[in-house]
Amino acid sequence: MKKIIILLFVFVSTLSNAQKLTPELLWKLGRVSDPKISADGKTVLYNVRTYDVAENKGQSDIYSISTISGDAINITKSKDDESAARWRPDGKKIGFLANDKDGVTQLWEMNADGSQRVQVSSFPSDISNFQYSPIGNMIWFTSDVKVDKTTQDLYPDLPKATGRIYDDLMYRHWTSWEDGAYSHVQIVGYDNGKIVGQIIDLQPKERYDTPLQPNGGEEQITWSPDGKFVAYTCKKLFGKAYAVSTNSDVYLYEIANKKTTNISEGILGYDVNPRFSPDGTKLQWLSMATAIYEADRNRIMQLDFKTNQKVELTKGFDYSVDNAEWSADGKMIYFVCGINATDQLWSLDLDTKNPKPIRQITNDIGDQQAFTFATVGKTTTMVTAMMSISMPTELFKINLKDGTSSQLTFTNKELLDPIKMGKVVKRMVTATDGKQILTWVIYPPDFDPAKKYPTLLYCQGGPQSTVSQFFSYRWNFQLMAANGYIIVAPNRRGLPSFGTEWNQEISGDWGGQCMKDYLSAIDDACKEPYVNKDRLGAVGASFGGYSVYWLAGHHEKRFKTFIAHCGVFDLKSMYGTTEETWFPDYDLGGPYWQTPTPKSYTQFSPIDFVKNWDTPILVIHNEKDFRVPLGQGMEAFSAARLQDIPARFFCFPDEGHWVQKPQNSILWQRVYFDWLDKYLKK
Repeated sequence: MKKIIILLFVFVSTLSNAQKLTPELLWKLGRVSDPKISADGKTVLYNVRTYDVAENKGQSDIYSISTISGDAINITKSKDDESAARWRPDGKKIGFLANDKDGVTQLWEMNADGSQRVQVSSFPSDISNFQYSPIGNMIWFTSDVKVDKTTQDLYPDLPKATGRIYDDLMYRHWTSWEDGAYSHVQIVGYDNGKIVGQIIDLQPKERYDTPLQPNGGEEQITWSPDGKFVAYTCKKLFGKAYAVSTNSDVYLYEIANKKTTNISEGILGYDVNPRFSPDGTKLQWLSMATAIYEADRNRIMQLDFKTNQKVELTKGFDYSVDNAEWSADGKMIYFVCGINATDQLWSLDLDTKNPKPIRQITNDIGDQQAFTFATVGKTTTMVTAMMSISMPTELFKINLKDGTSSQLTFTNKELLDPIKMGKVVKRMVTATDGKQILTWVIYPPDFDPAKKYPTLLYCQGGPQSTVSQFFSYRWNFQLMAANGYIIVAPNRRGLPSFGTEWNQEISGDWGGQCMKDYLSAIDDACKEPYVNKDRLGAVGASFGGYSVYWLAGHHEKRFKTFIAHCGVFDLKSMYGTTEETWFPDYDLGGPYWQTPTPKSYTQFSPIDFVKNWDTPILVIHNEKDFRVPLGQGMEAFSAARLQDIPARFFCFPDEGHWVQKPQNSILWQRVYFDWLDKYLKK
């Protein structure tokens, strides 16, 4: 009997553990991305990336799924990384990227069922993106091309010297030092599975990257319908000029005469993601107006090749557009746009007689991301990738008439079905100026309103980055809730999806209204009897880390502990060590040495308020973070310890602004919750 009781206890404990979201389980989830539908609308290719924690690495496979039956099939089933699956224009083959025997990423092809896998290209360096021409006689691809001389080129007798030599800015970016190589668009002939002819570099000897680094992809390059032109995005600036401006442009390359034309010349902000109309007579792209404002409203611009006129198609629309694509007949543009802290699918009717041309199609409590569609006759099959706070990304079919979403893939069903998620509630909080702050509140599973719970104020980064329905593998609200915490996540001033005025109210005012919004949100939550006002914490990364440092000097005893990840601490030293100088030029008001000194440096730098610090703090910062350099976290940690405030410094030498390696991520979560539990539960 005793043995039976022990076994029963083990079984119940195992069952209980299986029902709780854990960091380890997060890394078992398949990560769905990159859907591409077939021309007949019957099959969608997509990517699933999985991770082996023991091996500390990930692997991507290509899947296909029927839009009719919903049957999903892994069509690669290998130990290699395969990604970027694209239908060949004739529909007979699938092109994709994978490594060759020497570890170089090349173009491969296979049948639709994954059979007859054949290597197509043997280029000297890795391919990062590719696309077949519409008539199937060429491909464009992107690959790094060495342009500048390295230290070893300058001093060939010192081949083992590790010194780097730079004479201008942008010598490093995000996690990489400038190495003299640049990603260029290149085109080459193609004939039924074979590369033919010579490679043509569209950017010969240029010291510029296409796509834009570090996050640009194939969406920034496209073929014209007749295959005679390539339109691409490039920021043709170098050194200091690059560091102080966001001004990228859309370029049109004519293959016959090798002529390049700047289509967006005169527009000073980001111009990206060109798309030809189906008949080739027009080109639309996404455009920002301001040269140093990376969070400006993203507009849809259009060039009519017949009249040479440029117009904004979204004029009067107060929200920022993403992922814009023409409909098959060219009469409409589909796009993704944030609205009230969710990302939805929209359409823009190009009929000038329509008084309300912009329509919100979906209205999900989720974030629509990438989408792909095919039109046969009068039927359009639309598939999107969508996630929510309680669900990692999956594919959905969209009914374009009524906007309803039907789940198509169930990649993580087996793993997540036993997991009980916490309730997510939208709470409207009144700010100090009377405006309403949309705040997500996430409750622990099996929440009992008769109990009191430790509660976390989540501070978002960006600073212009929505607290939307994102499913994060680090700042995962459901994981925090599973550990017994209530999470209060406000869309404070400066976050997109609430109009341009709300979005702009943070620039130059980091320590102003947005910080009042944070305190309003946590104070409002504390009105509830189940929120333990004596067990509050504030956590966040990047600008969220700045927010934590700021609150540490201004919270008036509200919080019992803080956690700041890669946060900005000293605005002056941040200005001189970050790489994209356009960001502080706009958001902080310019350099600290100008006259008069911007108030950001005199009123809003957390370093000036450390004398008020009195609360335990965990400081996390990574050595490869060039956006918010390591010294910011080191200064904050020293400020705490030299005042005898309990503090811990937690650092990864091999991570940048984020934590992306499996074991590092799990360690991050363990240290994070160990710290919270120590100060909020004991």
